[in-house]
Amino acid sequence: MNEDIQFIIDSTKEAMDAALKHLAKQFTNIRAGKASPAMLGSVMVDYYGSQTPLSQVANVNTPDGRTITVQPWEKNMLQEIERGIMIANLGFNPMNNGDTIIINVPPLTEERRRDLAKQAKAEAEDAKIGVRSARKDANHDIKDSDVSEDLQKNAEADIQKLTDSYVKKIDEILELKEKEIMTV
Repeated sequence: MNEDIQFIIDSTKEAMDAALKHLAKQFTNIRAGKASPAMLGSVMVDYYGSQTPLSQVANVNTPDGRTITVQPWEKNMLQEIERGIMIANLGFNPMNNGDTIIINVPPLTEERRRDLAKQAKAEAEDAKIGVRSARKDANHDIKDSDVSEDLQKNAEADIQKLTDSYVKKIDEILELKEKEIMTV
């Protein structure tokens, strides 16, 4: 196989891998009932004038399946951390006890579970769009390459197989996430 075609296929695979990694990251933000430090992964805190990830200004732990504790490294950061959690709009009500911030993770209602399942479906669809976009770019690059029509057709078929396998992986990951969300 031509080196240019191989490069196109390899870079397409990388782009599709990136779409899968992004989906996995998005899925960690969709909670399924059990408390996890990853739930606060998107929280940004005003740390002396600059927006900083919560994990860089505090320790985030889960002492049990329903509680998240946030222990700031500097006590004067408690209000800022509390504000950051509220601004992130995660549906949590942080309680400040003067030393730490405690978040009780409420059990999910049936309606909330359905909403989270919809959100997971939307994230999976975004990942599929990323995969299809990588396929489109690859097919465009293949058409622009100086190789025979046979090589182009074979490369396009390889790209399509790759696309199908990634879409299948996304569907499998989504199915697992939906099962996790809907399990009480």
